[in-house]
Amino acid sequence: MEFQFFIDVALLLAAIMFIIGLRRLSSPDTARTGNLLAAFGMGVAIIAMLIYPLHSATNNYLWIAGGMVVGSVIGQQAAMKVKLTAMPQLVSLFNGFGGACAVLLGFIELYKATHGQSQPGVGELLIVVFTLLVGSVSFTGSMLAFAKLDGRVKDRKVTFRNHQYLNMAFIAITLGMSVYIAVAYPAVSFGLVIAFIIVSLIYGFSFVAPIGGADMPVVISLLNSFTGLTAAAAGLIYDNQIMLLGGVFVGAAGTILTVLMCQAMNRSLLNVVIGGFGSSASSIAPGATGDKVARSITPADAAILLYYSKSVVFVPGYGLAVAQAQKDCKELDELLEANGVSVKYAIHPVAGRMPGHMNVLLAEADVPYPKLLDLDEANPIMDQTDVVVVVGANDVVNPSAIDEPGSPIYGMPVLEVWKAKNVIVMKRSLSVGYAGIDNPLFYHERNHMLFGDAKQSMQELAREVKEL
Repeated sequence: MEFQFFIDVALLLAAIMFIIGLRRLSSPDTARTGNLLAAFGMGVAIIAMLIYPLHSATNNYLWIAGGMVVGSVIGQQAAMKVKLTAMPQLVSLFNGFGGACAVLLGFIELYKATHGQSQPGVGELLIVVFTLLVGSVSFTGSMLAFAKLDGRVKDRKVTFRNHQYLNMAFIAITLGMSVYIAVAYPAVSFGLVIAFIIVSLIYGFSFVAPIGGADMPVVISLLNSFTGLTAAAAGLIYDNQIMLLGGVFVGAAGTILTVLMCQAMNRSLLNVVIGGFGSSASSIAPGATGDKVARSITPADAAILLYYSKSVVFVPGYGLAVAQAQKDCKELDELLEANGVSVKYAIHPVAGRMPGHMNVLLAEADVPYPKLLDLDEANPIMDQTDVVVVVGANDVVNPSAIDEPGSPIYGMPVLEVWKAKNVIVMKRSLSVGYAGIDNPLFYHERNHMLFGDAKQSMQELAREVKEL
């Protein structure tokens, strides 16, 4: 009894550290300590769970130790070697592996139930089936998201017209099989369980297949919430309170973030679930802009325009991450502010390839958090801004979302940078963005194209500003 008391205290401390760590993650200034605190709390929880079964005659410490060693080595190598531009892919892999764990747990429990090794009730079976279904969707969905983000799979090769109807059929089939397995037990065959797993895995792939473009950060957030929900369900299966608590935190945080991003994108969460959310569009030919011509600008002229401005807003995008130009952008920011120029950063909710991608980049460059403006804060000041510098962003500054009803992104809130007095778009070429559509902003009368690698262009701008 006394031994159990210490275990309970350790788990309570772990839960408190989870909560405090999650709270501190809400600000870049405290995010690092919050992450370390939550990690320490997880360490305490793991040690407590390892000690807990000591009173039992059976344990699997060798298997546990082996899994921890292998997982730690892989995780450490991935964390050390992965590039910041590949962080969305890494997040997708982590989500996928979490889902795979849930699939294994659900499979083991259903195997024992169908082979007479356990006799779960209807409620317990529903939890197991839920874990298996959501884990399967999270696993294969995350793997496809990884492949898409890494450029290994093209959207047009895994989807077709009206793909959402197939996904709705999958939802009906998987839910029907889930209920049948729970209600018809013990008459359920193990073959039906295997069929259910296969269908669930296929649905996870099909669920993500039609989603692409600027919508990918939303599906990553949704899959993250799925992984959390499976962890919470596993906690219910094994009566593990700390697993339940951690899963609830991850699932709730991911769900809230998904809803907020859907609202920011003017989309429906229901459309995400059926897989019809922001289906990838085919490219629109650049000729659709008519006879308009994109005007280019030299680094020297751009530097003069920036130097003599009163206000400048940077709009970072995935191109900033690819070029690793965030620190060069911060240097230019400091040079301009030394000349009395007000500098801000406009962050679109789905800029980059995952939620918060641009915030992480700018935090790494020590850009003060108060200088970061969200969509609702940035758009009202655009018409008062002298120069907006778009660094590698494309779809999130596309005016087609507002004035072209036939556009695939029509209705999506975007940063209305064309309202500024001057716009400079830093890009390698006039190629389409991740959504695969042309951007009329490139040909706007107030816009100038600064072609080249974002990092090199930033460095050239900084040199030119220093000489003024």
